[in-house]
Amino acid sequence: MPFILLHGVYMPKRVVIVGASGRDFHNFNVYFRDNPEYRVVAFLQTQIKGLKTRVYPPELAGRLYPNGIPVLGIGYLEELAENPGFEEAVLSYSDLTFQELGEVVSRVLKTGASFRILGFKDTMLESIKPVVAVTGVKTGVGKSSVSREVALELKSRGLRVGVVRHPMPYSEVFYPVQKFETFDDLSKYQITVEEREEYEHYLKLGFTVYAGVDYGMILREVEKSSDVILWDGGNNDFPFYKPDLYITVADAMRPGIETSAFPGMVNLLACDNVIINKADQATRQVLDSLVERVKALNPRAEVSIAVSDVFIEEGEPKGVRRVVVVEDAPTVTHGGAGYGAGYVAAKKYGLEVVDPRPYARGSLKAVYEEFRSIGPVVPSMGYNPDQLRDLEETLNAVPADAVLLATPSDLTKLIKLNKPALHVSFRVRVVEGPTFKDIVDKFLERAGKKFIF
Repeated sequence: MPFILLHGVYMPKRVVIVGASGRDFHNFNVYFRDNPEYRVVAFLQTQIKGLKTRVYPPELAGRLYPNGIPVLGIGYLEELAENPGFEEAVLSYSDLTFQELGEVVSRVLKTGASFRILGFKDTMLESIKPVVAVTGVKTGVGKSSVSREVALELKSRGLRVGVVRHPMPYSEVFYPVQKFETFDDLSKYQITVEEREEYEHYLKLGFTVYAGVDYGMILREVEKSSDVILWDGGNNDFPFYKPDLYITVADAMRPGIETSAFPGMVNLLACDNVIINKADQATRQVLDSLVERVKALNPRAEVSIAVSDVFIEEGEPKGVRRVVVVEDAPTVTHGGAGYGAGYVAAKKYGLEVVDPRPYARGSLKAVYEEFRSIGPVVPSMGYNPDQLRDLEETLNAVPADAVLLATPSDLTKLIKLNKPALHVSFRVRVVEGPTFKDIVDKFLERAGKKFIF
């Protein structure tokens, strides 16, 4: 029973939710909000650098929290354990190695509190419309590229596709529902570079993207205008919506992460289809071993092998020999990859990659210090104006002929560069196993009764 007996009186159990500005708010909304058996003392957040102390507002927190709920850094864990105290910490973020997960558990248990993780039954919302979920075993596997291909395949069948993106509410304003239909909406909500990276490519293809902090409200909104809902997961988190088709993307460049990251391994064990991406960057032996391991872990899943075709949008670069490469930040920070599509593109086109690390300015220096696995590339850090300034100064300081932008967001609209910018694009293509057409065919056949036109 959640109530705590204190001085002969049953009191609500005090809880802290440990997250990274995403699943933490969702778990609160669907499990703790308006639940008299619990009181959430605070959200404690990690992973995202540069976020300020905030308050989850009363209008979203509900009737039990007239003053809202503090949103603090994970550094307050021990202090809160003493005053006001809590009995339980609920893990609500992703992209953890099992070593990191164990460290969080140990840190919580040291305070005397219990540790908890909410699962599918407590957190997944069910839709009246068919749901396709695309997830990953780790950040940087090419999950959003796969999501795009699924969206395009569904659209080619004449279906209205509502894209719902895993939350990234990093601003001081908490929007219950965000609807991105045009590029003007990106400025309207004052979103970060990371959010732009996830929305811009859909807008270019004519899709509407939904996000925010209340995924119950978002679900009701997207159901009104969509025949099918596409859940584009964040990091390696599992879906907020119960999927009718569950796809998980693995990474041939990083074999082993599928069984060493939380909750990515959950996705692998639970899914219907596994797409092993970046096969062109691995040997046949590595691929065969990975396929064998995946099939042993999830015998019912169908396995596809795919490549990411990488190219420079402007074509063969002329007069460019040396480049500084910008990769999307999550892939090379908490995603743990040394580089991404930008570095691969540079090598494909025979370009020399200038190591930017000696030229790092301000907050970027600290990023390289913390994430020592980052290779000779620049992470697209832009969670606040100071980080954007440091990114701009770093790129302008690197002695290169051009900036190779592999982030899906067009940074030239946010910072001023003193050298030309080349844009890297990539598209996933299945080379073995069920194609995207095959996967969608089977899904439509299975979910047909759920369609409402």
